[in-house]
Amino acid sequence: MAEQPHHQRPTGAIKSYLPDKAPSTSQVLAVVILFPLGAVLLCLAGLILTGTIIGLAVATPLFVIFSPILVPAALTIALAVTGFLTSGAFGITALSSISWLLNYVRRMRGSLPEQLDHARRRVQETVGQKTTELGQKTQDVMRP
Repeated sequence: MAEQPHHQRPTGAIKSYLPDKAPSTSQVLAVVILFPLGAVLLCLAGLILTGTIIGLAVATPLFVIFSPILVPAALTIALAVTGFLTSGAFGITALSSISWLLNYVRRMRGSLPEQLDHARRRVQETVGQKTTELGQKTQDVMRP
């Protein structure tokens, strides 16, 4: 007869899953308070679900009866709200564009005299250089 392998005692295997120390007082108090509270909230959720299903069962025939009125009314309201929101968005975009344009023109107007003075100086310098070059060429031609 073959020898059977040694099995661990079941109590040792079970004890390895259990914590080494007993739960603290705060843990026991939390379980004692939260377990009934969870049960009450679960019951309330069930009651609300039941009420919702009953309300849908009552309201569905009314929705079917009044759908020729409700669907166009809902579409009309949705389109009106969409139109107002789009109009507002375009209005805000237009105002911000006009504001940017006015600020741009003000900045350009302030720097325009400076740019004109700079351009005038460059033209005068260029004309002065050309005049000087022309004078030198004239003198060169006049010399025998």
